[in-house]
Amino acid sequence: MAESVLTALTERFGDAILETGTYVGDEIAIVAREQLVAVLTFLRDDPDMAFAMLTDLTVVDYLEQTPRFEVVYQLYSLSKKHRVRLKVHVDEAPEQCWVPTATGLWHAANWAEREAWDLYGVRFEGHPDMRRILMYDEFVGHPLRKDYPQNARQPLLRRPDATPTDDQTTRLLEDSHDRRTSG
Repeated sequence: MAESVLTALTERFGDAILETGTYVGDEIAIVAREQLVAVLTFLRDDPDMAFAMLTDLTVVDYLEQTPRFEVVYQLYSLSKKHRVRLKVHVDEAPEQCWVPTATGLWHAANWAEREAWDLYGVRFEGHPDMRRILMYDEFVGHPLRKDYPQNARQPLLRRPDATPTDDQTTRLLEDSHDRRTSG
């Protein structure tokens, strides 16, 4: 059934569907960024498609390839019992490292897009609350990028709820197993 989804996408969106294929039973379409929202809307709203559920949204980092990133959308149709995976290629240049938000289509996109931005640095244009979700505001960089330094040091912050005598919030204990920092 999902193969008919790929056929419908190709017929309806033409050149906006850059590539389609099947891998171990999963139907996959690579979509042009400029048509992403239109494709997602069609898949959700068309009664023959009925992809009511965004089950996952993530980013894949292909360091040293161009384009470097792929934003991956996993969609599922509850009524038709089929799934499809959409991918959008994203360049790493700061002015090109974005895709349009899907939060207007699925509420599940909200936190998934924030997580993708926080950990990989891919922006979601039009997102209503694009701020960090896992890392603290002062964190520098995006820790799941493959070029993120393994031993990167981040600003040391005092917990706002810590009492002034709580030295565990400002340095490691002397017998700590973590030897990445010096006392």
